[in-house]
Amino acid sequence: MPIIIKSDDEIAIIREAGSVVAQVLDILRGAVRPGLTSKELDAIVRREFKARGVTPTFLGYNGYPATVCVSVNDEVVHGIPGERVLEEGDIVSMDLGATHRGFVADSAITVGVGHLNPQAERLVRVTEEALWIGIGAARAGAPLGAISFAIQRHAEGAGFSVVREYVGHGVGREMHEEPQVPNFGKPGRGPRLEAGMTLAIEPMVNAGGYEVETLRDGWTIVTKDRSLSAHFEHTVAVMENGPDILTLRPGETIL
Repeated sequence: MPIIIKSDDEIAIIREAGSVVAQVLDILRGAVRPGLTSKELDAIVRREFKARGVTPTFLGYNGYPATVCVSVNDEVVHGIPGERVLEEGDIVSMDLGATHRGFVADSAITVGVGHLNPQAERLVRVTEEALWIGIGAARAGAPLGAISFAIQRHAEGAGFSVVREYVGHGVGREMHEEPQVPNFGKPGRGPRLEAGMTLAIEPMVNAGGYEVETLRDGWTIVTKDRSLSAHFEHTVAVMENGPDILTLRPGETIL
């Protein structure tokens, strides 16, 4: 499939969807606390998306049963909200997509539940740093591999590993478009980035090895060695003057 270049008007619509995703992720961040069940996060998304008039992109996507992916500790991505109770010291990745006027925005954050141990805190910090470093490489004329290489170098340089089986992707008219955006690879590989590309850049970083497996629910991806995993994501438009983040959260600090 070809890479879809978006017009300025289309990017503006994705930004509107991204603003809702950003606002609701910020609400979810504030809601995370010991004793909360992950299904309560799904309930928040349903309420807030309805109030804002957008459609939850994930709900029903290939049969996915919830509006938000909630992945805890060794869960990498695609965790299904349920009865699990969040505990002090957990790390919680929340991945969220909204569809608005036919366009999709997608973003994810990892937050701590109360006080984190030093390894968990460092993993979360390094993964978020890797996201920003990857975004910084998303410049018109650069090869896509520049993003991949930048993320991998930062994560592995900190002693962590990057997931190979799941990658970032184009996003906009559909949730998953071309090109794939790996979090590893050679800097000169891949297509040249062009103004108007919209990408979901999303490092998934493990404290242990990069191997993953799928749980019996058919959705939840966990680290094979059951080490901790963190996940951050932004929808980014490649522009002539540099990357434009379409899912920036209120008050979010660009690292």
